[in-house]
Amino acid sequence: MAKPTNGQERRKDGVWDPLKDSRTDHRRAAEVPRTPQSESPSYRLAYVDDDFMMREELRPVRLQLELLKVEMILAERGIKSTVVMFGGARIPEPGKDAWAARNETQRANLMAASVYYEEARKFARLCGEYAAIHDHREYVVTTGGGPGVMEAGNRGAAEVGAPTIGLNIVLPHEQAPNPYVTPELSFNFHYFAIRKMHFLMRAKAIAIFPGGFGTLDEFFESVTLIQTKRMAPIPLILFGEEFWRRIVDFEALADFGTIAPDDLQLLHFVETADQAWKIIADHYEH
Repeated sequence: MAKPTNGQERRKDGVWDPLKDSRTDHRRAAEVPRTPQSESPSYRLAYVDDDFMMREELRPVRLQLELLKVEMILAERGIKSTVVMFGGARIPEPGKDAWAARNETQRANLMAASVYYEEARKFARLCGEYAAIHDHREYVVTTGGGPGVMEAGNRGAAEVGAPTIGLNIVLPHEQAPNPYVTPELSFNFHYFAIRKMHFLMRAKAIAIFPGGFGTLDEFFESVTLIQTKRMAPIPLILFGEEFWRRIVDFEALADFGTIAPDDLQLLHFVETADQAWKIIADHYEH
């Protein structure tokens, strides 16, 4: 009896699989002679048909794919935990122009805020150095992959030889991923909701720097999950106490009764990278 073959009888996980694999059939389908029938969109294999995959009815499948793709790659890389860094894309590196400023007031504020770029960079270095002790499987720095504080986070980790994750999202004004994201860990999203899940699914700590609507959204999403006990009480660290207390009157929320007084204890205010890392170290008793 002839030996059955699909060109690769065992999968990567060692499981025997005598069926033809999808890559082989994708290649063979492309080699079919061109006829009116084979050129019809209906003839395309469903899983490589972009027009089909982008139909409105396929939204549940696309949501699942965005969740699954990143999860599979991180699992294959052996990444067990992350330190997430949120913060403004418009905050410049010290000595660089405040490119996003629309007036002189904004320019002065953003230039002064460049101190947070440097602290984010230092903080990410500390995370990367500690990650090395764990073969870069724990405390892997994760950002939104863009400029500003995100760039500083990826940069600091990369400077100490640590892999670093970037979770970009398609926006009308969005740029390419910053050059410090590890290429194999650079991801792109269509759905904000799935991107947020990946920010938090492995998070051992969250560091939040001054930022705009996106940063506020990420902050409130995180603190709500912790407050409602849908997420473990991990360190939630806010860089720049003056900024945060000016933007959000946390005590007023507690005084009014819309949050519990104890909820204020979920927040840790710091000014420096060393202070932030000490909070993490103390929390996990390093």
